[in-house]
Amino acid sequence: MAAGSGVRPLSGLTVVALEQAVAAPYCSSRLADAGARVIKIERPEGDFARGYDASVNGLASYFVWLNRGKESLVADIKDPGDAKLLHAVLAKADVFIQNLAPGAAARAGFGSEELRARYKRLITVDVTGYGSGHSYSDMKAYDLLVQAESGLAEITGHPAGPGRVGVSVCDIACGMAAHAAVLEALIARGITGEGARLEVSLFDGMADWMNVPLLYFEGTGRAPQRVGLAHPSICPYGAFPTRDGALVLISIQNEREWARFCAGFLRQPDLPSRAGFESNNARVANRPEVDAVVARVFAGLSRDEAADRLRTAGTAYGFVNGLADLVSHPALRRVTVETHAGPASIVAPPALRNGQAPVLGRVPGIGEHGEAIRREFAAA
Repeated sequence: MAAGSGVRPLSGLTVVALEQAVAAPYCSSRLADAGARVIKIERPEGDFARGYDASVNGLASYFVWLNRGKESLVADIKDPGDAKLLHAVLAKADVFIQNLAPGAAARAGFGSEELRARYKRLITVDVTGYGSGHSYSDMKAYDLLVQAESGLAEITGHPAGPGRVGVSVCDIACGMAAHAAVLEALIARGITGEGARLEVSLFDGMADWMNVPLLYFEGTGRAPQRVGLAHPSICPYGAFPTRDGALVLISIQNEREWARFCAGFLRQPDLPSRAGFESNNARVANRPEVDAVVARVFAGLSRDEAADRLRTAGTAYGFVNGLADLVSHPALRRVTVETHAGPASIVAPPALRNGQAPVLGRVPGIGEHGEAIRREFAAA
């Protein structure tokens, strides 16, 4: 929320995050953006995501993205003194998030059941790889492993073989689900006075997103084909090169759009009446010929000429951009976050509140707030 626009939605709430990597930090960073005080518990060498790269003023891009607005406390949960300190913090906290290896938090006395019994208003969040109650429960999980296990990799990429989604999509799906669940639990606590035990896994987060291909497979016996920058069940829906080397992706969603595209872009108004072009099902079955007709027209146009003609036809389109194009994209919003190595410009959170993006807090150094936190809770 912009400065001067009022109290932020989660101001006054305290979150303790025994976290590392991506999924749990994604969740807690969104809580911090909304005004919660997030105390991040790190080992002496820090969250290992600090070492993923050194691309942002010598800091890791993942860490800068996911740890703005947090306080860092170095603590050993197995050390009796540090454990006592953490319990003093938890006694006043609203949310506890952890994504350690399976069972590690519970073995150290910070399992959700124990904490919920001790702190009735506390909302606990266990972020795991595969959930509980089955043979995968104790397995470690990282994003690409879950992309593979969930079937996502099998339907991603080109016909030559499975592919990886280029961002940590399973981590992000899990973090988004955890964030939503925490907000729901906070609302419920406001009604009942009771906290909640939440469990969110990378696998469940991605399996939810896999509903459509799963239901399609169960209903037809066929998995969606890997078709690269195209759509397995809609045609034409794909990328086509222009005369000057640009790649333009178009999407035709219904027969009305197809007719307008044929008349206004292809300039072949009679094409929808031809066999193999008359319906989406027919076009999917006849994809090579349909794509060839479309490709010939694109090949005769420059990027700008194609865009003008697509706009005139009312066809949805986008350019296949590289990261250099994203940097200068007219829709890209940026915000500055402070770090101990200097300011960094990151992509702004997607939700605007009253037309403005939130002001994001500083990215902490390892243990930067430890002394102050220990003083604050020493007498508890």
